[in-house]
This record gives sequence, C-alpha cells and structure tokens, in this order.
Amino acid sequence: MASPKRQQTNRRAIYSTLRQMVLTLQLQPGAALSENELAAQLGVSRTPVRESLILLAQEGLVQVFPQIGSFVSRVDPAQVADAQFLREAVELASLEDLPTDIDPALLGELRDNLERQQRDDLGLEEFFALDEAFHQGLLRLSGHANAWTTVAAAKGHLDRARRLGLYENASPAVFVAQHREIFDAVVRGDVPLARTAMRAHLRAVFSDIERIRAHSPELFATDSSAVPVRRNVVVWERPHA
Repeated sequence: MASPKRQQTNRRAIYSTLRQMVLTLQLQPGAALSENELAAQLGVSRTPVRESLILLAQEGLVQVFPQIGSFVSRVDPAQVADAQFLREAVELASLEDLPTDIDPALLGELRDNLERQQRDDLGLEEFFALDEAFHQGLLRLSGHANAWTTVAAAKGHLDRARRLGLYENASPAVFVAQHREIFDAVVRGDVPLARTAMRAHLRAVFSDIERIRAHSPELFATDSSAVPVRRNVVVWERPHA
C-alpha cells in the first residue's frame, strides 16, 4: 500500500497536471470532463482525478453540475478583469520601487530573456514561459519577487485569455516589442514611461477578448445562470423561467 505521503504527492501531481491542461487550453473552455477518461489518460485511479477537479472547481477553473457532469469553466471576462486589476496594481507599484543602482546581473538575465523571446523557432508555450519569467524578473528588480506567487495564484482565467490572444495573434512579435519598450524605459530610469508602457501592455488582453469573443463566443462565460446540456454535443443554455 502506498504511504500517505506518496499518495499526497500523487494527488498534488495530478492536480498540477490537470490545472496546467486547463491553463494551456489542452482542455478547452466549456469542454466536458470525464473522470474515467482523465484517469485512463493519466494512468491513475478516479479518486485523485475527482479530488483534483474539486480543487479546480474551488479556483473557478472547473464547474460541477449535479446529475450533469463536470466541465472546464468558460473564460469569465469579469474574473479576467479582477485578476488584471490585481496584476496591474502590483506590477505598476513595483516600478515605483526600482532602486537607482539596479543589479546588473538581473538586468543581464532580462536582456537574455528578451533575446530568447525573439527566436524564430520559438513556440507559443515557450514564449508564454519567457513572458512569465520577464514579468517576474521585473518584480525581482524592485525587491518584490515574492509578490508574484500571489499574482500567479489569482490569474487562471487571465492566463487562459492571454493564451487565446497569443494564438489569435499567431506571432508574439507585438508582445516582444512591448517588453522591449518597458525594459528600455527601466534601464533609462524613466519610470513614468515604464508605467505607461506596462499599463498598455497588460491591458491588451481586453481587446484580445473582444476580438476572439466576436468569432468564438462559446469560449466565454456570458450568463452565470447558464448550464450545460448533454446532447450529441455539449450545449450551454440558460435555465427556463
């Protein structure tokens, strides 16, 4: 019999795997979830899968409807806005705390990060990881690296919206240019410009949402009372009065 510690480690691993599948859109917004299929895919029993789905439901990334089933939550623009508000507040505030003598080693890491962002063979998930590291690196410059944990925990819906935007744009070049503008302003000590560029960069997700929602509305939550109906395909409907 597996030890309790081993079982707990396995549960954390399954939860982390399923969460990443949701955030990276391997499990699409609105998709029906089968505990049996997920357990078979991951090579585990249904129990850790069920427990992981409960945790993801608590985060708002999964919805469980009694007698209907479990579904990946559709991207909720309201939750995106809340996470964006938190992230913007933290990152803009951190720019105000930049020291006059910025650590050259940290600047070197950010320069290297920017160079890697411009690789022609860079996949979108690789770019996403570099994007995360770039923003976390900016927080490190100001001495607020630990704040990233709080930001990261709150932005599940935001990260899915950002990925949808990346896939919509096909190339991350526009985001790389925005990163470069922010970095150059930081190096010059131009905090007002860095804040303006950062704000515009972070808020770009809102225009992405509107553009994507115009042709793929099924990916987004529009009505808190909507519930899925299992037919040949899953259909989301508002309950009848």
